[in-house]
Amino acid sequence: MRFPVRRPRLPTMPQLPSMPSMPQLPSLSSLPSLPALPDLPAVTAVASGLSQRVQRLRAVVAGGESAAEADAFEDALRAEGILVDNYRPSNAFVPRRAVQNGSVQTMLARRRPLDSVARRLEQPILIDAGPDATGADPERQARLMGYYNPRLSSASHRGLVLLIHGWEGHSHSADLLFVADALLRSGYSTFRLNLRDHGPNLHVDRLALNRGLFIGTLLGEVHAATQQIAQLAGDHPFYMVGGSMGGNFVLRMAERHNHEPIPNLAKVVAVCPAVNPAAAVDAIDQQTVYRAFFRARWLASLKGKQRRFPDRYDFRELERVARLREMTDLAIPQHSQWKSADDYFAHYGFDNEMAQALRTPTTIVATVDDRVIPVHDIYRLQPHDNLKVHIHRVGGHMGFVDILPYRRWLPGAVLEELSE
Repeated sequence: MRFPVRRPRLPTMPQLPSMPSMPQLPSLSSLPSLPALPDLPAVTAVASGLSQRVQRLRAVVAGGESAAEADAFEDALRAEGILVDNYRPSNAFVPRRAVQNGSVQTMLARRRPLDSVARRLEQPILIDAGPDATGADPERQARLMGYYNPRLSSASHRGLVLLIHGWEGHSHSADLLFVADALLRSGYSTFRLNLRDHGPNLHVDRLALNRGLFIGTLLGEVHAATQQIAQLAGDHPFYMVGGSMGGNFVLRMAERHNHEPIPNLAKVVAVCPAVNPAAAVDAIDQQTVYRAFFRARWLASLKGKQRRFPDRYDFRELERVARLREMTDLAIPQHSQWKSADDYFAHYGFDNEMAQALRTPTTIVATVDDRVIPVHDIYRLQPHDNLKVHIHRVGGHMGFVDILPYRRWLPGAVLEELSE
């Protein structure tokens, strides 16, 4: 049986009284004019300063500041007698105006490929890299982890390319994956090598692999690993490509190749290489955002190393130090043969004397607006028959990114260099 539902009747709201009409406001033209304020120089100066800061901010966003800085910087270089035109690339990277800023370029480059063929098909390989030069484990070989990708098609074999990341990066960093993908699709094989204490922690514990601490002077173990990797190329050409600190390593290995040959080494490409480590650290320390980024990463690695080897490492004192140079000054004398940060930095730089000794065709790619690697040091490397130096006005640190659509310029540029 269904029962009727009785809905209560809501009471009617009483009618609200009408609001009184608002008086009409006088028009602006009818208001009396205010007396003129006296001239205040201080206020005028502040307003002018604010206006200049606003214009400067707009210039940064629009990219205008980079062009102005580049013009002034090149004029200063010419005054020093540097032939700037010898460093100007024929295929200059010119992105859309909205992203013509070094820091914007660096930030955009952190985006990873959505579907990396190198990542999907990689083969992990652990390499014995000779005696441990740190002295932490003299009875064991140094070990480095890398990822090998044979060429995608058996129809062509253009050679094997070694890719080395930057400081606190690794084999799966965005820039390496984009370049590796382009190389694989063009008929190359690739090998992405992790420096000591670096890596994605996918197949091994990167910090437990070696007792000794990573320092930039450990070129011997990287060179020994590279000699083994090059044998994977067989009779085909072998190439080395590195970015930032990885660029520093491939340049030094190219010079070392003169007396410790790397099989079938055909060409070397260094992108934004840290040729003057001391200047790079000082540049980072002067910029809060960059300093915070690198300090956090380095400190995390050091604390991880301490957890794995508590009998050997105690980095608690470094946690109270804000700047990278001071951290290096504390850590290096305790864990290496170098007496200070300056002593350490001087032993893994790449100067013009080393550049002039290169016998393997080498190309350096750098940018004027790199906030991490001062480009002035790269202008001091004089080009010659075996060394090309291409310095772009825009590109940031390991950037070279355009938008609408998102596009990476660097992979194509590396392909072009290897094809020459």
